[in-house]
Amino acid sequence: MTDILLIDDDKELSELLQEYLSSEGFSVCAAYDGDQALEMARDNQYSAMILDVMLPRHSGFDVLKKLRQQPDLGQQNTPVIMLTAKGDTIDRVIGLEIGADDYLPKPCDPRELVARLRAVLRRTANSAQTLPETSDLEVDKLLLQIGSRSAFWQDTQLPLTGTEFSVLELLVRQAGQVISKDELTEQALGRKLTPYDRSIDVHVSNIRKKLSSAGAGKDQIINVRGAGYMLTRASEAQQRG
Repeated sequence: MTDILLIDDDKELSELLQEYLSSEGFSVCAAYDGDQALEMARDNQYSAMILDVMLPRHSGFDVLKKLRQQPDLGQQNTPVIMLTAKGDTIDRVIGLEIGADDYLPKPCDPRELVARLRAVLRRTANSAQTLPETSDLEVDKLLLQIGSRSAFWQDTQLPLTGTEFSVLELLVRQAGQVISKDELTEQALGRKLTPYDRSIDVHVSNIRKKLSSAGAGKDQIINVRGAGYMLTRASEAQQRG
């Protein structure tokens, strides 16, 4: 069974979600505040986490920052789906910028939650199993090691989340070609692009920032208005700069 950590201070909702997820084949542990969540994350390895934004002691954002920034927790690449207030776009964007893989508004449909969980788990598993561990993808100074899901700009490792790696992998595989947001959403997030959904934009923005911090040009990934995104070759990026 797949181990999931559910972090939500609403115990009644947590019990309902645990029951539903268990019936769908998941093994679910629950944490009801930020401290408990971090303690459980330190002591166990989970396949994915469901994290509510509104938590006592530490907010969901604080918990997510620690998960992504503290190697001792061992959860830097664990997929995280955030639960946000319905219609609160700011919370969704902030969560994605910090390192969430996806989000759902509360109250959430358990069937949609299961679909999102399976999507993040499937793309992580597929990426690791599609090619042998020795397979690499390389475009100029950018290197992706598929087996370990690691990315490097020259000798600097990029601290990508699992979803960011999946997005970058798609861009690298089609370097020099525009990939639509619809295609990126379907292949990297495992769902259809919906109106006003900025998830892919935020993920690409995060990748750009991390590439820039490692020394890449600001136009390494460009936005082709009305069409999508494209990873440029280093020489092309330099010409644009």
